[in-house]
Amino acid sequence: MSLLTRVSRAAGGALLRATAAGRHRCSKSQHHLQRVHSRLVCAGAGRMGVAGSCRRGNTEQDSDGGGSPVSGRKMSTHSNNSCIGDLVEGVICQEDDLPKDGMKSFEFNGEKVLVVHHNGQLSAIGSKCSHYGAPLENGTLCEGRVRCPWHGACFNVTTGDIEDFPGLDSIPKYDIEVTEGQVKVRASKTLLINGKRTKAMAKRDPNNNSSYVIIGGGGAGASCAETLRQEGFTGRVILITQESQLPYDRPKLSKAMDIAPEKILLRSEGFYESGDIEVLMGVSAEGVNTEEKMVHLSTGDTVAYEKLFIATGGKPRRLGIAGDQLPNVWVVRSPQDANALAAAAAQKQVVVVGTSFIGMEVAAFLSTNDRAASVTVIGNTSVPFENSLGHAVGQRIQEMFEEKGVKFIANSGVVGFSESDGKASGVTLDSGETVEADVVVLGVGVVPNTEFLEASSIPRNQRGYIPVNEHLETSIPGVFCGGDIAAFPLFIEGGEEVSIGHWQVALGHGHTAALNMTGQSVPVKSVPFFWTVLYGKSLRYTGYGKYDDVIIGGDLENLSFIAYYCCGDKVVSLASLGKDPAAANYAEMLQQGKSLTKQQVIDDGEIALKLKC
Repeated sequence: MSLLTRVSRAAGGALLRATAAGRHRCSKSQHHLQRVHSRLVCAGAGRMGVAGSCRRGNTEQDSDGGGSPVSGRKMSTHSNNSCIGDLVEGVICQEDDLPKDGMKSFEFNGEKVLVVHHNGQLSAIGSKCSHYGAPLENGTLCEGRVRCPWHGACFNVTTGDIEDFPGLDSIPKYDIEVTEGQVKVRASKTLLINGKRTKAMAKRDPNNNSSYVIIGGGGAGASCAETLRQEGFTGRVILITQESQLPYDRPKLSKAMDIAPEKILLRSEGFYESGDIEVLMGVSAEGVNTEEKMVHLSTGDTVAYEKLFIATGGKPRRLGIAGDQLPNVWVVRSPQDANALAAAAAQKQVVVVGTSFIGMEVAAFLSTNDRAASVTVIGNTSVPFENSLGHAVGQRIQEMFEEKGVKFIANSGVVGFSESDGKASGVTLDSGETVEADVVVLGVGVVPNTEFLEASSIPRNQRGYIPVNEHLETSIPGVFCGGDIAAFPLFIEGGEEVSIGHWQVALGHGHTAALNMTGQSVPVKSVPFFWTVLYGKSLRYTGYGKYDDVIIGGDLENLSFIAYYCCGDKVVSLASLGKDPAAANYAEMLQQGKSLTKQQVIDDGEIALKLKC
């Protein structure tokens, strides 16, 4: 049997469920999914085959308690190596080779181990970020954790536990000791090779009648579901998603448009089954009755909840003009969208409307290796990213695109589409000009997917976002919200209510919401971190806030720079390209409640590379 359910509408509105045992009809009464009670095994035996702690329960139980002084260090008996039979040990270096206060990677058994000497303690952990494999040695070390130089994920240096996102897995923690001037490490071969560690999850207890329901199968929903189990919750965990597949790595959709959906899944089917997490796919929430604590589904069924997490994300904005629903006018929201668009655009004239990050990533993909015959980008500003990154950075990025043959039409609005044989044949501008097109892509932003809450008592603001407190709880007790649709207090802006559509923010929200749903009191305290990849160039951005000046250090012309966004005398955010770990360094500085001044970056344009905790 399977806990994963794909839903289709049957005659008479009943719900059809496909399970491993066959197809079963579900009544319109409260929805009960079949579940599998399998034996608890070492965490990570699902998707990656990575082993971790065999203990169930909360994070503290899953982790080593901390480091020890360098001298006379004994092997820890509480590391992640427990329950692994393939232990190896050996000398990795001499004591004099250790960093005095910092991090250094050493070869061990054909792999690398990151040795951290911090605050008088010595520890050994996995050397690569569990997200995309960035070398953590090049990251930022501060206050007992290392921050990934690429995308900002953070790991505890004494336990390896993930503490900030993106990514979902922790990294291994190895035993280390210094004896007679030699530094020895003991580790599991499996953990060394895989470099990741999935925390143990509790199982469903049939005597626990509580149901925690999650609406939305994106990053926030996926993170919430597994964190609930990692924190020891033993009631039902029900994840409802309108997608036809399990949660996946959404940022890749516009960067690798032809990738197979199964290649970007965050977790496997076996992972969800191992944690007794019920996943209901292909069905959406149509309403929420907070008095009865009931979610109404598009199938006509209802699901009762004790606590609820809403993370339905954004949906692509349409232009709202005649022709924007024609079959060759595309938006990108799902793997099926991305795959179909990539196929449709092959050797065709493509027009991208909008210079958002999504639109520009699509333009970059389609203009690489001559996938499309031509790519034209229409924007309503003078250069791409002008509002977010400033004119100078936007201008240089545009030049990079033009070097690849992409054409730009600036300061223009779209007022209509010419049509031929039921398809768009051109894009009409407010100047009266028509740009010929075989395929049109809309990259004009997203709107919060919250219309289904119109009849509920859950408040939304004027823009459709859901206000929450620092614990991500709405004004309705027991109802939480996170990800793109949440209006939450941002701690680096003094608690200003903001809505941020970043993948890293969504994953963090899911994790924090789960902690609070399980009775903890953990505020949202994560610095926004964003990235984009254009023609193999990775631009990183951290921070938040309106700016009135941009100071650029480094070499913008050669795409090796740091841009500091200043509001008055304060640097509120930073963007970097080819200057790692500048963004990670500044994210950590903001995390500590500090910031650079405008004069500091004027005096030294590469100061972000030199920041220390």
